Amino acid sequence: MKAQVFRGVNQLSYEELPIPTLEADEVLVQVRVVGLCQSDIKKIRYPLYEPPRIFGHETAGTIAAVGSNVRKWQVGQRVAVMHHIPCMRCAYCLNDNFSMCDVYKNISTTAGFNPSGGGFAEYVKVPGHIVQNGGLIPIPNHITFEEASFVEPTNCCLKAVKKANIVPGQTVLVTGAGPIGLMFIMLVKYFGAKAIATDLIPSRIEKALNVGAEAAFDARDTELTTKIHALTDGMGVDVTLLAVPSDKAFFQALDCTRKGGKILFFAEFPDEVEIPINPNILYRREIDLMGSYSSSYRLQSLAADIVFNRRIDVNALISDRYSLQDLSQAVNQAIAPTSETYKILIYP
Repeated sequence: MKAQVFRGVNQLSYEELPIPTLEADEVLVQVRVVGLCQSDIKKIRYPLYEPPRIFGHETAGTIAAVGSNVRKWQVGQRVAVMHHIPCMRCAYCLNDNFSMCDVYKNISTTAGFNPSGGGFAEYVKVPGHIVQNGGLIPIPNHITFEEASFVEPTNCCLKAVKKANIVPGQTVLVTGAGPIGLMFIMLVKYFGAKAIATDLIPSRIEKALNVGAEAAFDARDTELTTKIHALTDGMGVDVTLLAVPSDKAFFQALDCTRKGGKILFFAEFPDEVEIPINPNILYRREIDLMGSYSSSYRLQSLAADIVFNRRIDVNALISDRYSLQDLSQAVNQAIAPTSETYKILIYP
């Protein structure tokens, strides 16, 4: 099979590899579509993991083979693949901190080498733990592989929305109108709240309005805080979702979030970034700072429901499609997006 192997920082090698062999409790999936995620790009561009590895985790495909002990799944079934499933028994899991679970972190789908997602390959192997505990999700007949590849990123965004306790009637500031920010706007609207978006690219500001934002502004607008306060009866937004790793966006969030509001970090910042803050700002205004990383097992069924019943329009997020052979080109486009670049999908 063909695969894109990470051989070092910014080094992807399109190689011929053996199709993974199965243990009795494992399943082999032929990858039809895999989304290109910002976390994949980060792993390719920075020295975070020892090579060789095969990344890619927003995977949808067809079951190509099953181990001898697998009973529930059959060859030919269309499935979305979750690349992590928690143990459900450790102290983290018992507190709903599933993404902190060692099993969640260390057992993953693989196309070879150290298990790292494996979606950037023609075939990916699903370990028994993931097969047995809900990591394969049947795709309804009316849903495309493209749509199904959004189940995992929808879960990640949904986790942040739930963690921030966004409820009907609230106003939410979404900083950044890339694919993640646009999905946040859709989810915020779906749950009955109002979204205000910011971005630096005019077409993305327009796109934010098209997918449901109540208002959208250039993040460089010197009157941004005044305009947002004008839209919120002088109070500020209830919640800010930081979908870009920008210290400037954070300080805008402090200015635009009401007393008693929440600011949630969703985008991962470079490790060298430090943000100085006077703690009395948080104390006196009772601002809650929180982070949301990865997906939540508890929200898996809801994420699938939202995608499979088209409660949000994930097709509106797709801008580019690349063959697996052209993954490096896709990564370069994601790093330096055009005015019309949103979600990029890869086709093994």
